[in-house]
Amino acid sequence: MRPPGGTGVGPAGELRDAGLQPERTRLAWRRTTLASAVVLVLALRQTLRGSGAAQELVGAAVIALSWLAFLGVAHRRIRALEAGRPTALAPRAALAAAACTVTLAVCAMAVIV
Repeated sequence: MRPPGGTGVGPAGELRDAGLQPERTRLAWRRTTLASAVVLVLALRQTLRGSGAAQELVGAAVIALSWLAFLGVAHRRIRALEAGRPTALAPRAALAAAACTVTLAVCAMAVIV
């Protein structure tokens, strides 16, 4: 007998609930978005307490825009994971998420240094 929502058999022959992986992925997207928000807040804090140089302001603006872009990608992916059988992450969305993450890291370093 299959449990409701069970869609397959695991490697040891036990039934597995495919509904858990999308939930874990959704939580990972939320954690990553939260971590990006922390980077944004710390960069803005550094900018406001810093000298107010153009480099700091541009860095904080780029970080904010990058965070907004990542938030859009994450929100779209979280919504896609709510479906009964979520689709794979599109290569374009994966590239956008990776680009936002790298941009956050580089701009955060520029603001701090």
